[in-house]
Amino acid sequence: MAYDEKLIAEVTRKVVEALAQRSTAPRAVPTVSSSPDPNFTITEVGEAKVGAYPDEVVIGLAPAFGTAQTKTICGIPHSDVLREIAAGIEEEGLKPRFIKVVDISDVSFIARRAAGFSGSGIGIGIQSKGTTVIHQKDLFPLSNLELFPQAPLITLEIYRKIGKNAARYAKGQSPVPIETENDPMVRPTYQTKAAILHIKETEQIRAGEKPVALEVRWRNG
Repeated sequence: MAYDEKLIAEVTRKVVEALAQRSTAPRAVPTVSSSPDPNFTITEVGEAKVGAYPDEVVIGLAPAFGTAQTKTICGIPHSDVLREIAAGIEEEGLKPRFIKVVDISDVSFIARRAAGFSGSGIGIGIQSKGTTVIHQKDLFPLSNLELFPQAPLITLEIYRKIGKNAARYAKGQSPVPIETENDPMVRPTYQTKAAILHIKETEQIRAGEKPVALEVRWRNG
């Protein structure tokens, strides 16, 4: 279709421009970042450490999550997303811990990195647009336990279930994979927005830096 060809050309142009800007204009990166939402803050508190306790699940955030971007592709606030994932983990008797993976924007690698920092060996990776992966530290990056690729269809209820299933994997259980909708129209409907959001995510990459520990706080509710 001619429309698709124009779309691909436009997305390609934006990618090339973004990469050119990254290579020619280095940014000053703050050591502390906070969400624009006054009731929700994400603060960097130093280099992330590998966990020593088996009762944790590490949630790895993409470079722009909660700071440069604050909502998923379908408008769900990041504060609500993290609250539900954390609640799901806690309902299974485990503890969530947050890190930000700042040197890559691919959700599979973010999730794999989170799993590697988790004392239980189980991690969750989430991009700013909402795509989410549950991973295990001894799997290859592009393998995973569960993948949720259609971000526009992921609800808060599903994010809570993601937290619960991740915790169940951490306890050595074999939970039933979470059922999600599969809408073939999601990709053509959202592909332009998804591409632009991913470009903005990638612009926040801090090449060569290690994952950072996060303090995540909700001030109300």
